[in-house]
Amino acid sequence: MTTYSVDFFHSSINFSIKHMMITNVHGTFDSFAAHIEASKIEEFNDSYIRFDIDVASINTRDISRDQHLISADFFNADRYPKITFISKEVISDNNQIKLHGDLTIKDVTRPVTFEVIYNGCIKNPWDIDTYGYTCQTEINRSDFNLTYNDSLESGGLLISEQVKISVELQLNKN
Repeated sequence: MTTYSVDFFHSSINFSIKHMMITNVHGTFDSFAAHIEASKIEEFNDSYIRFDIDVASINTRDISRDQHLISADFFNADRYPKITFISKEVISDNNQIKLHGDLTIKDVTRPVTFEVIYNGCIKNPWDIDTYGYTCQTEINRSDFNLTYNDSLESGGLLISEQVKISVELQLNKN
């Protein structure tokens, strides 16, 4: 097994959620740690992947919204400071990679599957093998006790239940 490090300047953990049924609000988590080991990183075969995300690093470009998101109404960052993903199984077939694992938010753990796109490998300017990936999944936030919402006067809900998660990942071979 080879260990890989995340290039944090060229990687991101992003999300989007429908707001007032008409637009998507986007955000990111600015601070996270990762441990990645694999025997064949191009396909994530035999890999171990763990991400620990700092909830308080949420960034939606609106400080008051971010403060609300880390409050007890949503993530309750004081009590649950981390979001964790741990891989369980990888299935690679004809350039399609499915990364199965457990996602834990607010002490609730649920299985999720990321669709992974391998974007290739290149030597960076420091002669280090660098690998690129795009990983996507969708979760129902209520499954993780993220239940805050409000009804709209015109009908419908203020915030969708579905959250799209996208991870842009650049890895360097150690």
